[in-house]
Amino acid sequence: MISSERLILRRWREEDLAPFAAMNADALTMRFMPGVMTAAESQALIGRFEEHHRAHGFGVWAVEAPGVAPFVGYIGLQRVGFEAPFTPAVEIGWRLAPAFWGKGYATEGAKAALRFGFEDLTLDQIVSFTVPANKPSWSVMERLGMTRDPAEDFDHPRLPVGHALRRHVLYRITQEAWVRASKVSNTTAPRRDMPPCSG
Repeated sequence: MISSERLILRRWREEDLAPFAAMNADALTMRFMPGVMTAAESQALIGRFEEHHRAHGFGVWAVEAPGVAPFVGYIGLQRVGFEAPFTPAVEIGWRLAPAFWGKGYATEGAKAALRFGFEDLTLDQIVSFTVPANKPSWSVMERLGMTRDPAEDFDHPRLPVGHALRRHVLYRITQEAWVRASKVSNTTAPRRDMPPCSG
């Protein structure tokens, strides 16, 4: 379990399935993904998240906001499951239900996940990626101190040639850059998130 000022990142529970499935069935939430998901697909995804935790000691966490909601979405770290010029790598991703957009939750939770990745897992770097149209997630990545080299943008190998969402932008942050960014963020006021959806 990982805690931040307003959030808890924790392992998945049976009662998370219903709100998770509802989030994944929402067209607005999934507008930058290949499509909405059925309840069975959401349940299978939770299974894969938990299997990653068991295999690697970290993964994608369910996120709750104590006093607000027992489930607001997910944030986490996982090994990139496909081959690309930047792999092997560990990615950070997030997806929150629309009711919880604009509250700074994505940035706050992702900062906690990055801290875990660099301090507890001692990772050298962490990446994140999304489609070019997903500017809200770009904003979160940049607030985390991640940077993009357009020359590293790539075509997602799990989407067919010609698919509207195949092209992806790639952001990175090294442990050294994270330390620098953390020092800066500790001296500046937090900013509100735009609607987040990545990974």
